[in-house]
Amino acid sequence: MKLLIIFLLTASAGMVLAIPVNAQKIKEPNILIIYADDMGYETVNAYGGLDFKTPNIDKMANEGLMFESAYTSPVCTPSRVSLHTGLYAAQHGFKGVLPVHRGTGKQVDFENRFTTFAQLLREKGYRTSVSGKWQLATLEKRPGHIKTAGFDRWCVWQIWKDGTKTSRYWAPVMNQNGKVRDDIAEKFGPDVLVDFVIGEMRTAVKKDEPFLIVHNELMPHFPIVQTPVDRKLDRSAAIGNMINYLDELVAKLLKEVEELGIRDNTYVIFMADNGTQEMYFQNPGCGKPDEKKHTRHTIKGRVNGGKFELNDAGTHVPLVIWGAGIAKGRIISDIVDVVDLFPTICDLTDTKIPRSLELDGYSIKGLIKGKKSTPRTWTQGGIKGRHSIFDGNWRVRSDGQVIDARDLPNEKEIIEPTDESKAARERLSQYFEASGN
Repeated sequence: MKLLIIFLLTASAGMVLAIPVNAQKIKEPNILIIYADDMGYETVNAYGGLDFKTPNIDKMANEGLMFESAYTSPVCTPSRVSLHTGLYAAQHGFKGVLPVHRGTGKQVDFENRFTTFAQLLREKGYRTSVSGKWQLATLEKRPGHIKTAGFDRWCVWQIWKDGTKTSRYWAPVMNQNGKVRDDIAEKFGPDVLVDFVIGEMRTAVKKDEPFLIVHNELMPHFPIVQTPVDRKLDRSAAIGNMINYLDELVAKLLKEVEELGIRDNTYVIFMADNGTQEMYFQNPGCGKPDEKKHTRHTIKGRVNGGKFELNDAGTHVPLVIWGAGIAKGRIISDIVDVVDLFPTICDLTDTKIPRSLELDGYSIKGLIKGKKSTPRTWTQGGIKGRHSIFDGNWRVRSDGQVIDARDLPNEKEIIEPTDESKAARERLSQYFEASGN
């Protein structure tokens, strides 16, 4: 039997390059979610941001699908529980930060209370993996927690160890499949995680298995530290440098998808858990002298506020989807909520959702495929027992406050009610009950 070998010759250099071949023969699409930590929409150039450099996320958006109006809750635990369960914060009940950094015994109960899309995809035969930030249980006290959430393999930051909060960046403490790694003391945590994700993709391709990977990127969350590039260039740590390094790691993952020959069968989803944290901009050199210390700049104006706040700055995040035959450069203005990812991922992978499972999310597969879809009319966010309903123009909080958001990024609290604000309050308040508040 003769073996046919094809080569591509470059006339200029005479190099021999292998033509990428999709090693996977599976029909099910792969899913890679990159979930950034504390990164509002305004940090990305493609969204009109002016302060940072994100050429690779911009390229991802230009080659894929960018959602202009993606929203979530303004802090990590409510947002991440909503991601995994498809439930609004008011429904799942986690409205603040689960104090894993203090060694809490509390957990998000994925074994008896909540169903995750990872559990459903695992049952379907997917290779499921997770990396990075896992602030949903203290692993020392609940070592099997990640597996109950639907992930069979992991490399995550073990936030609490031996009575002390650990490091996520330099000299990181990483728990891989139940054991704390002892071979990464000199490495940068985000690099360790990306290497793990690449390893998982390569193994899945080699075994011809569809994969689901949720990569919880650690950056650019506090503390602001030197990246490997900063150390090489002997420059100071800065939020902008961390965002730029995160951007480079995104490029590394996309390049691996390309080199594995699986781009046409892989959905890569980039999103953030909540808005940018204000304290990052309280250092000299951030903003202009006549501005608030935490101001960020966009082509439409200044973005003030951020993480922990039920406003646009705290809840408006980037959402970009790339790969799997997605038409280039489409921008979607429809409102999308983080809870929509659960049903969307199941829809894209043809995974059945049990009828008994009532989700708050709506599948956006139609939007991804370029088809007409019934748009979501509002999104919900929650923190510390407070909630807000936002319809793209007006925001109504559970304390009765009405926010005029028709000129974003500018927002105006209504002090003296107008006919328009009264109508908005009446219209949106009805959804608090629908969202579980």
